[in-house]
Amino acid sequence: MTTTPSRGRRRAPSRMERAAGRAAALQKPRVILAVLLLLALSSVMLLDGYLRSEIGNDSRIRDGAAYDKVPQKVLDGGPILTFDDGAEKTQSVPDKTIVLTFDDGPNPTWTPQILKILEENDVHATFFEVGSAVSRNPGIVKDLVAQGNEVGIHTFTHVDLSFQSTARLQRELKQTQLALAGAAGIQTTLFRAPYSAEIDAVDNYSWPVYEEVGALGYTTVFVDDDSDDWKQPGVSEITKGATPKDDKGAVVLMHDAGGNREQTVAALSAYIKDMKAKGYSFTTVSGAEAKLRSQDSGDAEAVGVAQQPGQSTESGQSAAPGQSGASGQQPPGAAQGTAGRNTEQSAHTKATGAILYEGKALVAAVAVAEWVVPVLAWFLGVVGFAVMGRFGMMLILARRHHRQRNRKRGKRGEFSWGPTVTGPVTVIVPAYNEKECIANTLHSLAKSTHPIEIIVVDDGSTDGTKEIAESLGMPNVRVIRQENAGKPAALNNGVRNASYDIVVMMDGDTVFEPDAVFQLVQPFARPEIGAVAGNAKVGNRNTLIGAWQHIEYVMGFNLDRRMYDLLRCMPTIPGAIGAFRRDAVLEVGGMSEDTLAEDTDITIAMHRGGWRVVYQEHAIAWTEAPGSFKQLWSQRYRWSYGTMQALWKHRKSLVDKGPSGRFGRVGMPLVVIFQIVTPIFAPLIDVFTIYSMIFVDFQAALLAWLAVLGIQLFCAAYAFRLDKEKYRYLAMMPLQQLAYRQMMYLVLIHSSVTALTGGRLRWQKLKRTGEVGTPAGVS
Repeated sequence: MTTTPSRGRRRAPSRMERAAGRAAALQKPRVILAVLLLLALSSVMLLDGYLRSEIGNDSRIRDGAAYDKVPQKVLDGGPILTFDDGAEKTQSVPDKTIVLTFDDGPNPTWTPQILKILEENDVHATFFEVGSAVSRNPGIVKDLVAQGNEVGIHTFTHVDLSFQSTARLQRELKQTQLALAGAAGIQTTLFRAPYSAEIDAVDNYSWPVYEEVGALGYTTVFVDDDSDDWKQPGVSEITKGATPKDDKGAVVLMHDAGGNREQTVAALSAYIKDMKAKGYSFTTVSGAEAKLRSQDSGDAEAVGVAQQPGQSTESGQSAAPGQSGASGQQPPGAAQGTAGRNTEQSAHTKATGAILYEGKALVAAVAVAEWVVPVLAWFLGVVGFAVMGRFGMMLILARRHHRQRNRKRGKRGEFSWGPTVTGPVTVIVPAYNEKECIANTLHSLAKSTHPIEIIVVDDGSTDGTKEIAESLGMPNVRVIRQENAGKPAALNNGVRNASYDIVVMMDGDTVFEPDAVFQLVQPFARPEIGAVAGNAKVGNRNTLIGAWQHIEYVMGFNLDRRMYDLLRCMPTIPGAIGAFRRDAVLEVGGMSEDTLAEDTDITIAMHRGGWRVVYQEHAIAWTEAPGSFKQLWSQRYRWSYGTMQALWKHRKSLVDKGPSGRFGRVGMPLVVIFQIVTPIFAPLIDVFTIYSMIFVDFQAALLAWLAVLGIQLFCAAYAFRLDKEKYRYLAMMPLQQLAYRQMMYLVLIHSSVTALTGGRLRWQKLKRTGEVGTPAGVS
């Protein structure tokens, strides 16, 4: 008898309500953690794509533009361009002096070899570095600077700046400065634009870029002699192109990245020795500027004395970025202080404060991306192989299973389990607040073609479920009332009270076909069979979410069960329809409350008890699937988490010997691979597909996605054919792949996070509508 609380008094929450509140409070942080993990994955991929110029890439290169807006004195000037008090000024390298420069690095293969040659010949060079490459190879840049070489900016993503906005220009500079700060603790005042060459090639589109760069305090460095090593013309041609004419000084261009630089490495040592033999000296851009200042001032002591960046002189030396006389503005990423280097590195300033730490953070993030993305790509390959392998196994084994179980003739004749099982069985119906469904369930059982005893175990319902069951007046129905203790306890209660040796278990919202019980018990003709899984179908399939679950049930669950049946390692007997030998259930300890997936738990226990578990496709039951995404999430979250609990509980099956260990040797690895690991990493396929569509090759990525969808449609169509289902529901499958499947992945990830963090879940009761009626009413 239910006691009504006094009017005006607030009822204290029950134990279950308090547990529900605690569970909800625990789940929120785990949901947040799962979301953060997905965001972190997306961020890492975006960063890696940006570094590889897959994101924001602009491959346009301008050629053949007019130059009438460029000052003639600039076009006729030397390769070193500075802006003092807003006025452009060019300088040429002193005679018999070579400023050896390398573009596009650093590269882990070629740059170290070039550095070794420079060190052996006691030569310092200037390296114009690409920021993305700096962030991926910070150790090389640190060694390069420590060796006495100079560094300049070659943008972060190697884009033609004449096509870019001022904001993009400043971002390219700032990001490269951050990369240099994180890699070597420095910043630089030197700049060379990608795709630039001699200064007389400056045009009306690129000139504003150099003006902007100059206003920020940078010195732009062009080229006198281009070795054209990027064309790989041969060692002799590279040396010829890099040799100054008429004993003049020159800024010489070579490359330490951007392709195969084997010829550059081969030519470099001989080139240096040859130039030295001709009386040339080698220096950096800053060294050449210091030499020019010495010549202009007549102060020989100026050579070898470090010029402090940012100091203004009348001879036009470079200022630190952001301290140009033209604007005096502070550019992104500029730092104060000097690096304490010699004259050949006076373009460097020491990175300090926030810039230094931001740079280190950038380098660290890139290091993570450089490690994570290849690992993810490897997992993607493994997942793709596993998915395709699973499809192949399901198709081959499901076809064999169908042909075997539906054999009408042949050498072995018609398939048969053995003598027809005609004895009565007990059907156990656990029910908790099933007022909407219990009548339909019992009416369907009343039409059974097999003799049955029905035990309804009312698990403390508060909605009149017990009264409805009793009011039907069915002679073979017993209603047992118990305090609310959960579904496993209700099933165990039913088993203890069963009158017959075979017990059929079902859900309180399930509707059986008239011959379902008869078909379900026939395998028990074979004494080694301890349990039978039936064929559960979605009854409320005429909604979008119902149709998606219908596809999943037919393709995923039932096709899987055919495969597992042939392999003799069935992992789960569905709670909606399953049959057991009563003695076998009692032998393994009954339905356990240790996990939330008591059906998986008891199935594995049956295997470990030495019993065989089979799938009977002709025993059909109709179940009411969740009707909302919230209910679906709750159900699948419980299923996923419960399956993990069951697998962990029975982990020792991996070392079981004999027939009882077959599940551990075959079934558990397959379940872990196909139902946990593969689905957890399967989102990588979608993430990489979306990434490729947006940033790489839309058409190729789309074709790949459609190919996978085609394979899935083929498998689904074959599963529908085996189950004699209508193909029209397959029209929902493309949308299912875009939305429903992603939700299932998130549920599994959420369950994994819960399992790894030691969380616990309570049983979650789904809201029923009772819309699944008699079998004849299901379309």
